[in-house]
Amino acid sequence: MSPKRRFGTMLLAAAVVWLPFTPAASAATGGCSSSVPFTSGTEGYDTFRIPAVVRAANGSLVAFAEGRRDSAGDSGAIQTVSRSSRDGGCTWGPLSVVTTNGDATAGNPTPVAARNGDLVLLTVHNGLVSEKQIMSGQASDQDTRRVFVQRSTDNGRTWSAARDITADTKLPGWRWYATGPGHATLLRHGPHAGRIVVPANHSSSPPAGSADVGTEAKYYGGHDLYSDDNGRTWHIGFTDDRTDGVVAANETSTTELPDGTLYFSSRNQGSAAEHRVDGYSVDGGKTLVRPYRVQPSLSGTKVEGSVLQTTIPWLLLYSGPSDPATRAVMQLRLSTDRGHTWTPGRTLTTGPAAYSDLVQADPLTVGLLYETGTAGPYETVVFQRIPLTQVR
Repeated sequence: MSPKRRFGTMLLAAAVVWLPFTPAASAATGGCSSSVPFTSGTEGYDTFRIPAVVRAANGSLVAFAEGRRDSAGDSGAIQTVSRSSRDGGCTWGPLSVVTTNGDATAGNPTPVAARNGDLVLLTVHNGLVSEKQIMSGQASDQDTRRVFVQRSTDNGRTWSAARDITADTKLPGWRWYATGPGHATLLRHGPHAGRIVVPANHSSSPPAGSADVGTEAKYYGGHDLYSDDNGRTWHIGFTDDRTDGVVAANETSTTELPDGTLYFSSRNQGSAAEHRVDGYSVDGGKTLVRPYRVQPSLSGTKVEGSVLQTTIPWLLLYSGPSDPATRAVMQLRLSTDRGHTWTPGRTLTTGPAAYSDLVQADPLTVGLLYETGTAGPYETVVFQRIPLTQVR
């Protein structure tokens, strides 16, 4: 038997044992492999960006994106929008606006399915100001980055009004702020089972007397949020605020390993920017076992990426562009040792590609929602179904 076929057989055998899904929740797919839930230049939006995807309690998939009305830029009229699929990501229902902020920004969707079956969504809003203005302290309290939460009790069809939780989730000295983007995590194992953990990042104010203005990359830092009551109240967990210039955590993804340990993987804005940085938490996200450190076996250009513990206990996945110089070549990377080392997996496209999010679509299939195009990476947001036997 060839090594590739042996690998696939081992995956199938392990997945049969490791099924956190009910059979009724697995949607029939009719053999589809991919679909395009968001196409830039349609639905009244210039660009769709910043994908996130979650599997609801009824087995449907809910895909989120930022609908950027007037341009592809990171500021301006940006709404969080969604589409739902009841057939495993083959077809998608109509576009729905989940949250808006007038002519300003409501984005960075970070969804999770709570223990009680509700979908919980965190987003971040800001006024008509840029990231540079926010990091340099030029934005007002109202226009700076603020954190909101919503919930859906009907698997993403309708949503509650966005509720401001900034006072509980953002420290006074923080300026820039972003949840995820990408899925949050519901802990299923250990003493903190039922806890929601949201990976996030921020920038800090320079110390008093410093000549810095706050836009320097070293002021980026990482943290997480957690909730033990299905997303109703929130707490700040760990913080990672080094200013050594080597590690400067930015957009972050997290997943729960089979023993309840949380694995965090972050974009790095520091001097080792060609590599991701990562860390672990064994207390449900309240602290890190050690500060974020450079992960030399996960490389690529500076960009968001996604991590997912699959239904195979020993298989952890990462998705992100692997081209070292530009946002291109969307590739899976595989870890069989809990994220300590990574090896190349399946390449989804050799062309332009940028942000992505992974989801366990059904017990034997992962889904990847990612930005891609022909001339540039922001032309479409594609959903790709990937059998676990074909991740490399």
